Amino acid sequence: MVHSPQSIACTCSTPNNKAVSIDYPGLLFDIFRFQLSKKNLSFKFFPSTLSIMLKKPSILLFALLFATVSGCRINKTNTTKPGQTRDLDKAWKDYWYGGVAELNRYTLQQARYGEIYEGDAVLIFVTEDFLKDRQVKYEGGSKDRMSVLKLNATKKFWTGIYPYSLMTSVFTPIASSKSSLKVTTTAQEWCGHSFSQLNLKGNHYEGLLRSYFMNEGDENFRLKKAFLEDEIWNLIRLNPEALPTGNIEMVPGTQFLRLRHRKFGVEKAKATLTKDKATGLCKYHLDYQGFNRVLEITFKTEFPHQITGWKETSGSGKDSALTTRAALTHTLKSPYWRKNSLADSVLRFELGLKD
Repeated sequence: MVHSPQSIACTCSTPNNKAVSIDYPGLLFDIFRFQLSKKNLSFKFFPSTLSIMLKKPSILLFALLFATVSGCRINKTNTTKPGQTRDLDKAWKDYWYGGVAELNRYTLQQARYGEIYEGDAVLIFVTEDFLKDRQVKYEGGSKDRMSVLKLNATKKFWTGIYPYSLMTSVFTPIASSKSSLKVTTTAQEWCGHSFSQLNLKGNHYEGLLRSYFMNEGDENFRLKKAFLEDEIWNLIRLNPEALPTGNIEMVPGTQFLRLRHRKFGVEKAKATLTKDKATGLCKYHLDYQGFNRVLEITFKTEFPHQITGWKETSGSGKDSALTTRAALTHTLKSPYWRKNSLADSVLRFELGLKD
């Protein structure tokens, strides 16, 4: 057997059904090529894991075929483990430090009040300098700043006569794989509006909620540091291999919490990362264990790991049987903060937004 960090190639002869043992450390692998004859099985694959002890070539072949579905190998430009500093290469810097934002528009089918409502979702990714101590955008003065990937995630849809408008901002460090520093969310509809914020302070998040509704009112709270559902979107763009998997603890998405009027908390969840054989896309699947919420995000394996859509099932009563879905339709790279004249309105149509 000849192997390197990138690939393994071997030929296994199996006369008289002798045992075959192959071992390689890691978690997932994809088959690149395999050939089978009566007595020989040849294959080449690109793994990060393989550990098999089988006696029949047919069983080995089945295991290899199964792996092509269950594994999701990321075609990436950077290799980073949790807690390490990211080694950003030229391709990453050219894409994200080019002075423009990536704007993605999605058709939205939002579950609400036991029905599905049509709308728009937009994910805006952009890098910017961020003050470490105050956790706000750097605009001069202090040198204590860091580069972050910012996500602005919006949803707009109408329920009957009145509209909903939701926006979440997430600020995730770029140079290191530390937890996101800050998350803010606003929700507006004709009954009232709310605002929530999480700030990372050492080994915990300090949170606040300001709401029109009586049972929420004004709240200040503290959560132990855990993964944030809202930061998953940034982690996909930064380094999909660092996505948390297995049995984990996670704070649910802040837009979900507001729509369900659910209190902030750290919840148990099960997360998996797989590859869809039919589309070649990766899927991050998140299933909360203590209540009804399932989120699945689909993204491209190739850098820059564009998010192509998602679906989420949550709630109770009429909404429990409904699924919210979003599908990518348009993408635009633009310094949108400078595109604010009447003449720039044409860019809304280029992004697929009509109103």
